[in-house]
Formats: sequence, structure tokens, C-alpha cells
Amino acid sequence: MDTEEFTDALREAHETPLSRLGSSKSLYALTGGEMAGDAVRAAVAREATLAAETYDDLAAATDGETRTLLSDLAASARDQAETAGTEPTDRQFPDLEALAATETDAGRLGGALARQLLAETRVAQAVGFFVGDADPQSAQTFRSLRSAVETDRDRVAEALAGVDDRETAREAADAVIEAAYEDYVESLESMGVEPKNVC
Repeated sequence: MDTEEFTDALREAHETPLSRLGSSKSLYALTGGEMAGDAVRAAVAREATLAAETYDDLAAATDGETRTLLSDLAASARDQAETAGTEPTDRQFPDLEALAATETDAGRLGGALARQLLAETRVAQAVGFFVGDADPQSAQTFRSLRSAVETDRDRVAEALAGVDDRETAREAADAVIEAAYEDYVESLESMGVEPKNVC
């Protein structure tokens, strides 16, 4: 599979949702409107913690090289949660629930790629938040976290290149992004914010 083409097609198909998920309102949704450093750290830590648990569970149900990769992703996500530097919140992430529901190597890798893309956007917003908050040390910490997320994305893409079942991989990736966007919309609407006006 041509993973660059796969990723580009995924981004194009979800252009508006990914744009909104990459906006400053994304952190607002993730933190429940609490735009403070500790709340941002807690949200990132929670997502990474749940990602680690999800990857562990998927690895346990998988064999071979995919199992090794998923185990490595779990360990990396745990490191990322620790890097966030605070206790995680109790927020749920439906996109990780969608990833957890995958049942084949193709689906798990496609879903994992989507998760890494989403994690990139969230961590990038955290970097921007701390830059705007005049906290260069925290901004640099989250830049290193973003670099780790990108490295993991590249590893998933490399593994996905060996997958023939493009349709299953794409369905899983779509499901992960759609779950994240639905959660984003519902979170903002619950706070009286109109998500479709945010780009």
C-alpha cells in the first residue's frame, strides 16, 4: 500500500473535521472550557494514557510484527503521558474506543495511523497554547512530545505499507476520525459553542 497516498486521501476526505480538530477550540473542547496549563496537560496525559491501554489490549490480540509495533506504541504513549507532567483527567476519548474495536491487522494499523494524526493535532495545539501563555519551557516539552508522536506515526505508516487490505484500513481510520469529530462537536455544543463556525 502507498501510505503517503493513503494518508493524503484520508486528510482530504476529512478536511473540515481535521481542520476543526486542529483549531484552538479543540483544546477548549478537550478541557471542558478550562484553558489553563494544568487542564491542558491533564487532557493530553489522559489521551496518551488511554492510548497506551488501547495499544496494549490490541497487541495482546495480535501476532507477529504488528503485535511488536502495538506494544512499542503503548510504551511510547505511556512515556508521552509522563512527559505531560500531571495527573490525567477522567475524560473519555471515543476515538480510542473506535480504535479498540478494530479486529484485524489492517484495521488496527489504519486506526492507529488515524490516532497518531489526531494526537499530532492535539499536541500541536498544546504547543501553541503554552507559547501563547508565555511558558517556553512547557512549550518545548510539548514540542518534544509532538516529535515522539510524529515518529510513532511514521512507524505505523511503514507497517501499513505492507498491508493489502486497504478498504479495512481505511474504514478503521475513518471511524477513528469520525468518533473524534463527533466528540468535539458534542463537547462544544454542551458548552453553548457552535462548532461549525470554528475553522
